[in-house]
Amino acid sequence: MDDRLLDRHREALDLFTDRVHAVRADQWDAPTPCSAWSVRDLVNHLTSEQLWVPPLVSGGRTVAQVGRAFDGDVLGDDPVAAWDRAAAGARAAFGERGAPERMVRLSYGPTRVDAYCSQMVLDAVVHTWDLSRGIGGDERLPGPLVDFALREVEPYADGLSASGLFDDPLELPPDADAQTRLLAMVGRGV
Repeated sequence: MDDRLLDRHREALDLFTDRVHAVRADQWDAPTPCSAWSVRDLVNHLTSEQLWVPPLVSGGRTVAQVGRAFDGDVLGDDPVAAWDRAAAGARAAFGERGAPERMVRLSYGPTRVDAYCSQMVLDAVVHTWDLSRGIGGDERLPGPLVDFALREVEPYADGLSASGLFDDPLELPPDADAQTRLLAMVGRGV
């Protein structure tokens, strides 16, 4: 796997980690831009996503084989520690020798590990903004991560809302910056 992709993955996880560590005890039930999710729900979602990486990438398991192992609450009594463990596991799996040559079998079919990692970077970047907004934190995202996420999402941005997982894209003024364009593509108003 390209070292730059692993760098972006590490940076995206580190950024989300910073926000998770900034959540105050009274903020876990706060709303986020993801209308159905509280701060805890959002962190739970991203933690679950990271938990999938080792069995798929390292273990060669399919989504069906993993089954419902990561459904429900994966945060337990210590959401921060649960996130830290899951992020470390995902980082290690993507960084394994030979990982780039592997294929993972996702719900929509066989996917190269580097493509899967790119999708995970996009998810972490967008959800970092969501979490930042939910806790009143710094909403600015690093330029290299925004640029990476834009390149990842642009080819399929038009179909995201049809998946039911994203709101419709938002209209933008022509002078919108890269972060605003990224967020608008995934239905987030700034």
